[in-house]
Amino acid sequence: MTKQFNAFEMAQAQFDAVAEKLQLDGGSRELLRWPLREYHFLIPVHMEDGSVQVFKGYRVQHNDARGPAKGGIRFHPQETVDTVRALAMWMTWKCAVVDIPLGGGKGGVICNPPNLSPREQEQLCRGWVRQVVRNIGPVQDVPAPDVMTNPQHMVWMMDEYEKITGGHAPGFITGKPVEVGGSLGRTEATGFGVIYAVREALKRLGIDTKGVRASIQGFGNVAQYAAKKLIELGGTVVAVASWDNNDRRAYTFAKGDGVDVAFLLSITDRFGSIDKDKARAAGYGVLEADAWIEQEAEILIPAALENQVTGETAQRIKPAVRLLAEGANGPTTPEADAILKEKGIFVIPDFLCNAGGVTCSYFEQVQSNTNFYWPKDEVLQRLDQKMTTAFHAVADLADDTGEYMRDAAYMIAIQRVATACRLRGWV
Repeated sequence: MTKQFNAFEMAQAQFDAVAEKLQLDGGSRELLRWPLREYHFLIPVHMEDGSVQVFKGYRVQHNDARGPAKGGIRFHPQETVDTVRALAMWMTWKCAVVDIPLGGGKGGVICNPPNLSPREQEQLCRGWVRQVVRNIGPVQDVPAPDVMTNPQHMVWMMDEYEKITGGHAPGFITGKPVEVGGSLGRTEATGFGVIYAVREALKRLGIDTKGVRASIQGFGNVAQYAAKKLIELGGTVVAVASWDNNDRRAYTFAKGDGVDVAFLLSITDRFGSIDKDKARAAGYGVLEADAWIEQEAEILIPAALENQVTGETAQRIKPAVRLLAEGANGPTTPEADAILKEKGIFVIPDFLCNAGGVTCSYFEQVQSNTNFYWPKDEVLQRLDQKMTTAFHAVADLADDTGEYMRDAAYMIAIQRVATACRLRGWV
């Protein structure tokens, strides 16, 4: 039977393996394998029907030795504190591997936004801020959107923070609309960053982007913009997997000659749920949820939730696949990693591959704090430069040492954080 990993155990196992390679001292290992601090709290919300519903919320700050903690806030019915811990740890490594002066944090609320009215969602956002306002802020911990949260949620949170603290503080949170201090290019940043890394990996593999095929799990913000950018570079997306809110389950939507992103967006709700009946009527194959991983394509892009590429599903990857680009956080289990190595599949690890989002969030934070905003072309140019530099630093280390790409990325990131902790005198 395949062993089930929870996200935090997986994150710790990955860290432990690399800490051993780096021969980190015992104090550094203990400090970095656990969050520095975390907050658990309850958020009461007055519902539309007159009742009061109490939601569980979290904020975890894994490490802030290199700068203020940074990380999104998830609204998800299956949220757990271990997931939030893992994501906070991965954010620490993500900020370090792309060399931006931020640490790792993450937040979450156990809820299901499609079942909440806009007013209920607003109260949830404001309640979340009220519970942790003393422990977050522009120089402490800077939140952002994540799964099932969006720019409007960020505005409500910023407004509540400013009401409590007084004055304007747009640098308190990122992922805001441009009209209230957001950054141009932020919406595209994570998905585009995935493809900037994919483009560089394909060069190393000697594969032309023109005509390359990809299958993507997910059709939220990251997947949508990754698909758009890959198609812009001449590639084809043969399948996407997405949740269907009507059926309460996921499907893979396949089209051998390539999906039409604009059409799929026209039948997708704001939570990334595709209408399967309209897709089928337009000639798309509606397959099982995990069929995305079995497609004939050179590139696989898991861009949904964690633990999606497992020991079982990795066995079903076709020989055509040369590259797996982790658009999601923690999509691949250690058991699956071993199989990917056996198959000779080049992996761009999550905290490098999807770092475009936090990189642009950093750009937004800088712009908000200085009250000086850059044109979109400048933002995306800076993003491309950061992602390209970070990718080649990791790939060069992997080439020089023979290390797996994930381990090479961890080695760079963990060494940078451990050095900051040591220079501060923490260890």
